[in-house]
Amino acid sequence: MNIWHLIKMGGITMIILLALSVISVAIILERYIFYRRKARLKRRDFMSKIRHALKTKNGVKPALEICRSADAPFVQVAAAGLNFFDCSEKEISNNMERQVIIETVDLERFTAVIGTIGSVAVYIGLLGTITGILRAFHDVSISGSGGISVIIGGISEALSTTAAGLTIAIPAVAAYNYAMKKIDDFIKDMELAASETMDLISAIKK
Repeated sequence: MNIWHLIKMGGITMIILLALSVISVAIILERYIFYRRKARLKRRDFMSKIRHALKTKNGVKPALEICRSADAPFVQVAAAGLNFFDCSEKEISNNMERQVIIETVDLERFTAVIGTIGSVAVYIGLLGTITGILRAFHDVSISGSGGISVIIGGISEALSTTAAGLTIAIPAVAAYNYAMKKIDDFIKDMELAASETMDLISAIKK
């Protein structure tokens, strides 16, 4: 039994599930690569470099150079604070808070889609099963034959959509939970970086 036979058995429901599987796999791969790239830099190592840079003459400029050469959500938050170095502490804090929101939105991109796919794929599969069984009994009533082979054949075809729905939903739900955990870790790093940056700026200004 190949994929084309499964699509033929499941009909329009199987086509919808196949489209959802393609979307789900594409998003999962894109988010995995994105999170992996953003997590390469460790916050402690980065903040240590910022701390040493700020202790030098014209420390803000070399600190910003370090930020420009790195790529992580907490880096952008620290840069947002350093860019407002000459402003009041309230303005610095507000700018970093805004950057945290901006970075969080970027981290959450597409995650709602895989979460939705994980939730609805099972129900779409069940809908295909129900319609398939109804069609099988309808075929029996039309043919006038009550042979068990006719019913079993129709039900096996109908159940294929449930199997497809579960096959799509399980990885999507797992990927969604993984994404939520990664986002939570990124947010913690951003909040800690904002706090550390604020402390460093305040110490220099004293």
